[in-house]
This record gives sequence, structure tokens and C-alpha cells, in this order.
Amino acid sequence: MSKISPKRRRFEIKKKQKRRKKIRKLKQKYLLAKTKEEKEKILEKIKNISPHYPLKEILKLKEAKK
Repeated sequence: MSKISPKRRRFEIKKKQKRRKKIRKLKQKYLLAKTKEEKEKILEKIKNISPHYPLKEILKLKEAKK
């Protein structure tokens, strides 16, 4: 296997950082959401961004805030 070029590695790092930033933002939106529809929409967006993201973690945060 060939080595990954530094440019490609930098691209992958930026992509991962952007994804994490989006998820962080959506988590905050979820915690502030009032309606069930709003919450479901936000969880769906998170699933689209990162399919294997542990949604139970977000739900636990919501329970801890109460």
C-alpha cells in the first residue's frame, strides 16, 4: 500500500473537524429544542452526517440536564 500524501491527510483532518463541529452545534440545538418534531429532525441530521454516531449519548445529556 502506498503512503497517504500530506495534502490528502490534511483534507481528511479538516473534513473530520468540520463534521465534529456540525455535530457539536446540532447537539446544542437538540438540547434547546422544545417540540418532538424538532428533536427528531435534528437527530436525523446527525445520522446523515455521521451514521454510526452514538445517539444514546445525546439522549443521556438531555436526561442529565433535567
